[in-house]
Amino acid sequence: MRRRFFTLDVFTGQRFAGNPLAVVLGPQRLDTAAMQTIAREFGHPETVFVLPAERAAHRARLRIFTPTRELPFAGHPTVGTAVLLGLLDGGSGSREMVLEEAVGPVVCVVQPGRDGGNASFAVPRIPERIGTIKSAKEIAAALCLNADDIDGKSFPLVRWSAGNPFSFVCLTGLDAARRARPDLSRWNDAFGSDGVGVFLFCRATADPANAFHARMYAPTHGVPEDPATGSAVAAFAGPLAASGQFADGEHSLIVEQGYEMGRPSLIHLGMTLRQGRLTGATIGGDAVTVTEGSIEA
Repeated sequence: MRRRFFTLDVFTGQRFAGNPLAVVLGPQRLDTAAMQTIAREFGHPETVFVLPAERAAHRARLRIFTPTRELPFAGHPTVGTAVLLGLLDGGSGSREMVLEEAVGPVVCVVQPGRDGGNASFAVPRIPERIGTIKSAKEIAAALCLNADDIDGKSFPLVRWSAGNPFSFVCLTGLDAARRARPDLSRWNDAFGSDGVGVFLFCRATADPANAFHARMYAPTHGVPEDPATGSAVAAFAGPLAASGQFADGEHSLIVEQGYEMGRPSLIHLGMTLRQGRLTGATIGGDAVTVTEGSIEA
């Protein structure tokens, strides 16, 4: 059966930058194994299958796959699919839509534009700390870095999740970020074998307008490196709020990612703090369509 698909570049307004995404429309009668096979065929960090919503007030139900597994939630698929559905629905005004994901309903605000647009969503779960990770020495070895490249004073080595778990590693600067690369022979010893993504970040940035520079590795997800990881930045709101470096109120930050891959991406993070606690977060960015076609499946 022939099924319509689009590809988009997400967290960018320019084609061939940002994070690529495939979106398959009308996947009814495809089982999980078939969806996984199609995601592997596209080979993008994620592929989304858009199904009818289970609730009439919602726009659609999404299933999200990396090349090797299904995810309960992901940021760039949510932003990219929201922009695409806004384009397909027509009109130029800003509108709200709710997308059903395995993590729960995700409320999005979409502003369609020419061949793309902008979308943001409320993080469906407040990030929670889910544990610590091993010593700086083991982490550094798994990243082909030196122990003094790890900045454990500004931010501790911890795991947080807002739907997908990530290990957060603060680096001393851009030089360390640029030299980092996974050593798969040491990866599981440092980070475990449970498929947790590893989010590297530092305060030094390529563009001074941005707040953090980041890289993300998830080799056990079939993603050696990700150009932009919205679900990681959603979870990143947790350690940021817990650091005590942000006062109560509203905060807007831009995280740059993908620069080392030649796919610069900008992820907009909004945080709300009340009495020193994170009470809400949003993730947003631009997306642009790249291809449209059909797939036999």
